[in-house]
Order: sequence, then C-alpha cells, then structure tokens
Amino acid sequence: MSYHKVNADQRAQGHSPYLDSDDLQATALDLEWDMEKELEEPGFDHFRLDGAIQRHLGHSQSPDLDLEPIQPSSSPKGRFQRLQEDPDYVSHYMRQTPKSNRCSFFQILKVFCTALIVFIFGIVIGYYARKKCPSPPTSQEPNNPHLYHEILKEIKAENIQQIYRDLLRSPREDDVDIAMKILVQWTSQGLEDVRLVNYSVLLDLPGSSSNTITLKNSGECFYPSGQRCNRDTKMLHSQDLLYSYAAYSAKGALEAELVDVQYGTVEDLIRIQATTNVTKKIALLKLGQSPLLYKLSLLEDAGFGGVLLYIDPCDLPKTTDLADKAFMVSLNSGGDPSTPGYASIDGSYRQNRLNLTTLLVQPISAVLAKKLVSLPEDTVQKDRCIPLQMPATGKKIISLNIQSVTTYKTISNVIGYLKGTVFPDRYVIIGSHHSSLNTYGGQEWASSTAVITAFLQALMLKVKKGWTPDRTIVFCSWGGTSFGNIGSYEWAEDLKRVLQRNVVAYISLHNPVRGNTTLHPVASPSLQQLAAESQSSNCVEKTRCPGSNVSSVQIQGDSDYFINHLGVPAMQFSYEDIKTSENSSFLSEALFPVHTTKTEELDPSFSLHKTIAKLTGQVTLQIASEPVLPFNALDIALEVQNSLKGDDIDIPQLLALASQLRDTAELFQSDEMRPANDPKERAPIRVRMLNDVLQSLEKSFLVHRAPPGLYRNILYRLDERTSRFSVLLEAREHCKLHLSNETMQAALSEVLNSISSAQVYFKAGLDVFESTLAGKK
Repeated sequence: MSYHKVNADQRAQGHSPYLDSDDLQATALDLEWDMEKELEEPGFDHFRLDGAIQRHLGHSQSPDLDLEPIQPSSSPKGRFQRLQEDPDYVSHYMRQTPKSNRCSFFQILKVFCTALIVFIFGIVIGYYARKKCPSPPTSQEPNNPHLYHEILKEIKAENIQQIYRDLLRSPREDDVDIAMKILVQWTSQGLEDVRLVNYSVLLDLPGSSSNTITLKNSGECFYPSGQRCNRDTKMLHSQDLLYSYAAYSAKGALEAELVDVQYGTVEDLIRIQATTNVTKKIALLKLGQSPLLYKLSLLEDAGFGGVLLYIDPCDLPKTTDLADKAFMVSLNSGGDPSTPGYASIDGSYRQNRLNLTTLLVQPISAVLAKKLVSLPEDTVQKDRCIPLQMPATGKKIISLNIQSVTTYKTISNVIGYLKGTVFPDRYVIIGSHHSSLNTYGGQEWASSTAVITAFLQALMLKVKKGWTPDRTIVFCSWGGTSFGNIGSYEWAEDLKRVLQRNVVAYISLHNPVRGNTTLHPVASPSLQQLAAESQSSNCVEKTRCPGSNVSSVQIQGDSDYFINHLGVPAMQFSYEDIKTSENSSFLSEALFPVHTTKTEELDPSFSLHKTIAKLTGQVTLQIASEPVLPFNALDIALEVQNSLKGDDIDIPQLLALASQLRDTAELFQSDEMRPANDPKERAPIRVRMLNDVLQSLEKSFLVHRAPPGLYRNILYRLDERTSRFSVLLEAREHCKLHLSNETMQAALSEVLNSISSAQVYFKAGLDVFESTLAGKK
C-alpha cells in the first residue's frame, strides 16, 4: 500500500509545475473543436478530476492550479472562435509557441534526473545495508571431521574432574537448588537460552524409620541391610537404611511363609505352583535376568502378597563389594503416577495412585538373604560361586513391615537450547540427570552432569567464534530420574506434539561410568554404524574399548520416553564391569548407596569420563551438523530379519514382509541416501524430504501394548543374550503359564503390523522422490 501511495503523490505533484494557463492556451492553437466536443473529451475530464482530487486532499506541496482559462465559455461561440476575434491573436500566440517545446524538454530532463538520483541513492543504501548484515548460514565454516576434532580437543579430563568436584563441594541441596546450580554453570559457559522447568509430582519417600523384617521362628528383627534392629536413633535415621526401600510399593504389614522363587521366571513359577499354594505368601526374589516390573507382574498374578528382593553375589562383578548393602528400586514405569499419560501442569487432574502394585516389596542385602535361607556367610568355594537357594525342607515364617510417605514435591529440569541455523526446527537432545535423593544414591548424577557440561564448554568456545550447528542442540538435565524418569516424562508429555515432529535423536548420558573394565555402547539400529565409527576414532583407552560391539538392548534412564513413546533413535556410551553371569542383566535397576569417593576410585584420572564425553560429543555434532542425517535405513531391516532367524514360529507372511522390507531399504539406501551424500546432487528440498523420512524410520516399530518392563519399541532386545523380539519371547512364556495361544497370536499381529507399516513407509518415501523427479523433468 505504501508503494502505491508514494506514486500517487508523485503523480499529483507532477501536474502543477508545468501546466499553467499559458501552456494550455498555446496548445489550443492546434485544436479545432467546439465546446461540445471539448467537454466530451476524456482527457479533459481526467485533468479536471486530478485537479479536483488534489484540492480535496490538501496534502500536496505544489502551488494551486489556476483552472480559470480552461473553464467552458458562457458565449454561444466556442473558445476557439473567441480567440480568433482577438486582434493580437496571431502575433501574441505565435511568439509563445516555442515555450511548449521548452517545457516538454525540461519536464523530461527533470524526470530523468529524479530517477537517476533515486537509483544512485538506492545503490548507496544497498551497499551499506549489505555491509552491516551478517553472512548467511551457508557461508559459515563447513562441517567436517577437522572441525569436530577442533571442538572435541577442548574436552579435558581435568576440566571434567573440576566440574565434578564443584558440584559436590557444597552441602547437598534439594532438587530445585541443584538444578539452579547447573543452570548457572551452563549460562556461564555462554549458552544464552537456558530454562528451569518445574513440575509438581507425586513422590513416594521413606518414612521416619527404617522398614523391618522379622523371623517369627526366632523373633530376630533385621533392617534391610542385615543389621539387627536396635533402639539407636542415629541408626534408625541413617540415610542408607531409610532409602533401602521400593518406591510406590504397597504399604503395611504382612506375616506369611517365605517362598524362594529364584529369578521369578515362568519356569520357576510353574515349578513352585505345582507343589505350593502361593496365595498371600512372601516371595524371595533375585534381581536380574529380566525386568523387575515384568517379574513382579507375574508374582502379582500368581497371588503373592509380598516380595523380598535381593541380588545374588554370584551375579555381581568380582570388583564390587555390595553383599552387605541393601538398595533402592522404583516400581514406577515412568512419569508422575498421579497424571499417567499427560503432563503434571497446573490444573491437571490428579489421580489417587499411592501404590502402583498390591505387593509389599522390600529390597534386602545378600547378607540378610543368606540368613533367611539359613546358609553360611561364605558361599564361595575355591574359584566357584554357589548361587543362593533355600533348602527344600523347613518353612520360614517372616513378618514384613513397610512404611513410606507419598507427597507432592517440585522437581526441576534444566533445558538449554543452542539454536541451529539451517534446520532450527530439528532437535538433537543430549540428556543427563541430577539426583533427587538427598545424600543417597551415590554420585553418578555428578558424573553425568560433569560430562555434559564439559562438552557444552568445549562447544561454546567454537560458537563464540561464529560457528553454529545446522540443527538445534537441546541440553537437558532431568530431575526425578530415580523415581521413574519423572522429569523427562513430564517435559516430553508437556511438549509431545512438538517433539513428535521435531526431535531427530536422543543421546543419553545416564550413569556414564558405572565400572572401569569395558565400554558398553548401545544404539538403535539406525545409529549403530555411527556409534561404531565414532568409537573407532575417539576411544582413547584402546585397551578398554577394542572395537566393542554396538547393540540395541534395553537401557536404564531418561531415554525411555523418547524411545518408547516418540520412536526417536537413541544412543548411549558407558563404562561397565564385565558381567560375571548371564543373569547380570537388569542389575542396574538397583540403586546402591555409593560414597562420594567411589567414582574417583573407578576413574582416578577421569580419562574414562573424557572418553565418554568425546564419544558423545562426536555423534551429537555429526547428527546436528551433517546435511543428511547419518542414519542407516538398511540396518533396521537387517535387525528385523535377525530377530526372526531361528524362530520356531514359522509365519510365512512375517518372513515375506521382512524380506520385502530389506529389499525396499536396500533400494532406498542406494537410490536416495548415496546420491544425497554427494554435494553436487544435494538439492535443499530433496535433502529436507530425505531427512524427514530418516528421522521417522523407527516410529513404525512402536507396538500399542507391551508387558510391564518391556520396551514398546520392538527393535530393542531384552539383553545381549537374546536376539529375538522381546514381545514374542514373552508371549511364548505366557502360553506356557496360562496354556493359551491367544497372547501369542496378539503379539504376532503386533509384530506383523509393525513390519508392514515400516514397509509402507519406506515405499511411500521412494514414491515421493520418484514423483518429485518426474515433476522436475
């Protein structure tokens, strides 16, 4: 509108300097018309209209037009005839004729000069505007391995150690205070957009005194650690004792017979139920082999009333000494229990879910477990460890007393954004966590936070020099992780619609150094190749990570929601001790009271922390900065085929679909992925289309329902020992227990639909690219 307004003003002003009454009279010499024809002439009406409008608006700076000479004559004769009657007509107006030509020349000259001045003025403005504007994103330093090396070389072991000690130096605060300290740290590094996000959630905390286990036969009373009960107030309020409990367990007292169920597998339950009525009995259960929530669901269905949970010393690494320590577990599958499936924001409906199970669950130490089964303290004979097992003869009656307090508390997440310049609406999330357990739970959270902060520190040094990633990197420190990944669940539920569309990958830093023997990389199938490449180029401790195999297995921590509800590709690097038995899986579900010095004993030089930081930083940079996402579509199809190999359930449709998926993935890999990696063929719109397909590859493999403790994302196996889909393995076990084939058919249908959905998704992606090429041609 402003453009038209300026031109209208120019047009109005342009009439006044050159159209005076003499000009009009001079021009009239060549005209032969009468008054009637003159009044009908459109040009005349137009001239009058312009003049009228100009007078009406009153905004022009030009002198008013004298329109008197051109008014229609009142004489019956025309104006031309009146002029002829003037005796000086010829001599007077013949001398004025050249003035019209001179005015026309000067008018053209002035218009030309005005246009020239405007043109020159525009060039000057454009020059200075271009000089002051920043360079476009595409002109920045190219992303390459050399650039990544420059960033990662700034990660120093001594810096990580200093950050770690700073986090633990001051007296232990609550969740909000720790989060504020992390926020200040990240802001001081130069990260501008850092936010503190709070949620009021339902936590299940220990009571004022420790839970107890009493042997009715002898009357002996024990704390969960195996120490005898006494009246020492200091001992009663010890953090190690108070936090040796199962969060969200049922509360109360139960006196019943103790039944040894070993690992609580389906075979164990079938064997026990064949000879014993287990209703309202107390199960003595070993942690490990399969997820705790899955085993508890089996015991609850069987009719048990309580569970004593312990870790067999034979399953622990030889380097650990945890036999005399109890631990904490959470029975929460994820998020705030009072708002299942939706965020705990102000005004949300709060459900009354104080207990998440009908079982009274209590973790105990291995020392107490030995006393309960009446075995000697030393069960290690020579070099062989004898697993704990209750003798077949004799009954043990015990009394279990469990008290905890459910209350609403505020937990805090720290969220920092480093905005991308090319794809700012695509997020690469890197997540650590901070503890909510006062002085309990060790210092793993400080290791996690120190690693992510050291990477942020190195990254911001490059950002201050003008570099930015292509995609937005989101740094997260989660609260409430120990109670069931509450902080990450609530934030993701709060932003679910945005995250479903925008998140590209999740990089986990949950407990990065839990041992010092071997590197344990875990990645979703589409990221396995990237994890292997990063490992080969950045592993400093070559003796401790000699080409470790990358696997897709279930892991602990805040990646849970992103993997199982959003279908986001995920990755995690961590150091662990070598597992001593095949039953060692899922022992990380136990949270032991580890002292502050334990981390520095595992990694005195913090070189392992440095390795984890570099590995994590490498994959984060590549995902955030490569034009084409470094995902491998074919690896997903191969993982699906491997999960069906050797299965005694021979379903032709399932195998045929898996074969078709592989063929389509191979075609996608060769026809779309390889050309896109060539800069000469990298059209921006084609790259965007390709990346949109790649980031959603794993969403097809989310089944609607999964047994408690098992991943909804069927691309992840239970552990390294199993290669088949976990939902099919569980369905087979369920058939043995309930003598029904219905669960197996339902599980097969879920797997079949997932593979079919992935096949359709791949094919649709190929069709879109073919249509685009055809349209261009």
